[in-house]
Amino acid sequence: MSKIALIVGAGSGLSASLARLFAQEGMTVALAARRVDKLSQLESEIGASSFACDVSKPEDVQQLFNDVESRVGSPNVVVYNPSWRVNGPFVDINPADVEKALDITAYGGFLVAQAAAKRMLNLGGGTILFTGASASIKGYPRSAPFAMGKFALRGLAQSIARELAPQNIHVAHFVIDGGIASAERTASADNPDSMLDPDAIAQTYLHILRQPRSAWTWEVELRPWVEKF
Repeated sequence: MSKIALIVGAGSGLSASLARLFAQEGMTVALAARRVDKLSQLESEIGASSFACDVSKPEDVQQLFNDVESRVGSPNVVVYNPSWRVNGPFVDINPADVEKALDITAYGGFLVAQAAAKRMLNLGGGTILFTGASASIKGYPRSAPFAMGKFALRGLAQSIARELAPQNIHVAHFVIDGGIASAERTASADNPDSMLDPDAIAQTYLHILRQPRSAWTWEVELRPWVEKF
């Protein structure tokens, strides 16, 4: 079966590395983001299709999958990257900001995974990959909403990994335990290995995607060797 990969929460970081690698491996790539104008260069570079979507709105997610199906086909690989965070003293955090963080980081993950799973059941299988963070397993001070969202996303991944595996749907969660390097965010010269290379992370996603059913991983942690854990 040919691979059609939908990357939700696409941008210039890890999702761009994933998109390039998937395209190099012969996959058809669809990109989804709230603002598709930022995807024009990547779309042109790899021949991808872009779709606008607010992952916190059920109607947007349903329309996304309908549009992807009609333009490129039903995706059998779906990657969920979106998150939103608010930092500050716990007693000062605006409840509306907490609601937004949970909507984008966790509720959107549920909506996308449910839409993906319904289609993958009809296809006879597929892969759903969730991007987590250090906050998926460690709640940091002044960052309660982000921890809440990422803990919830991890719980979602673990639950549906167990439920959907017998239906040949591989669900995996990635704990990205450290900062991801970018053009705006680089490691210091005296500690060049202090940040994760997004292209290196993408290689692990591809490895998980290709795992035989007899040895599936539901979760993997990735961090620079200098990161304490």
